[in-house]
Amino acid sequence: MKKSFMFIMMVLLLTIFAAACGSSTETEGTSEPVEETEETEAVEEEPVEEEVVEETEITVTHQLGETIVPKNPASVVVFDLGALDALDRLGVEAITAVPTDNVPEYLEKYKGADYETAGTLFEPDFEKIYDLQPDLIIISGRAQEAYEELSEIAPTLFLAVDTANYMESFTNNINLLAEIFGKEEAAAAELEKINSSLTALQEKAAVSEVEGLIVLANDGSISAYGPGSRFGILHNEFGVTAVDENIEVSSHGQNISFEYIAEKDPAYLFVVDRGAIVGGESSAQQTIENEVVKRTQAFENGNIVYLNPVYWYITGGGITATEGMIAEIDSAIK
Repeated sequence: MKKSFMFIMMVLLLTIFAAACGSSTETEGTSEPVEETEETEAVEEEPVEEEVVEETEITVTHQLGETIVPKNPASVVVFDLGALDALDRLGVEAITAVPTDNVPEYLEKYKGADYETAGTLFEPDFEKIYDLQPDLIIISGRAQEAYEELSEIAPTLFLAVDTANYMESFTNNINLLAEIFGKEEAAAAELEKINSSLTALQEKAAVSEVEGLIVLANDGSISAYGPGSRFGILHNEFGVTAVDENIEVSSHGQNISFEYIAEKDPAYLFVVDRGAIVGGESSAQQTIENEVVKRTQAFENGNIVYLNPVYWYITGGGITATEGMIAEIDSAIK
């Protein structure tokens, strides 16, 4: 009996001891820290992405004021033909209306049925434009008197080229249009080509030490333009030395006589024929090549150059126009 009691007591003690050990082991196991795996660390260190807010408009300060311009406008009325030229080359398809009667031949698709007539370069058709309810209107100097009234219809951007600083102004305008219409890549490619052609022309002009004069012929009368003027790009940017550094800077040029041309005796005489655009009665060649001018070295050496009046007088500031202007002077210089 005594042995049985002792056996039972030993079994109970062993049972209690085993239970105590198990409890201790479980407690110690749960108190140990959880080991961090690489996956856990990656989750904890992953940065929180910031939400990107896309711009829907930009504020543009220009010569006539400040305009809040919507990005990627769906409907645009264009009065500046240089801007129309640029938008066409950049592949912008949002153009709704233009002054169709004034559009040059190389942009004649804008005379088609897909485009509304917005009036003329000088006289916008306000009623038609109001009915169109465009997202943006682009103008330049010829329509600047209508700026306030047009601005009441839609955001109106004044986009003109600074002729005293043509290439910088031109580049800024192209980049601005590219930003508005999301055409940055196309603009960069076009500007690269133009800058390459310009550099080649400048180098050629420097080697040739070419000297010249540029005039506007208008139905029998002539006016000269020098550095910093409307056609000053010839001297300031293209590298042709001016025969007269003191020509009056004016949008209409300085009225001159044929005797003035003979006196200055330019090696090259560049002529812009305004009459060919506005329907003048006499051609520039009839006006320029008279007995007085024929005494100049420009005439004797076959260096009277009749420039494309559309590029120089109508669509200046456009990509095609600027490209064409560079090509004309480069081709003329021997």
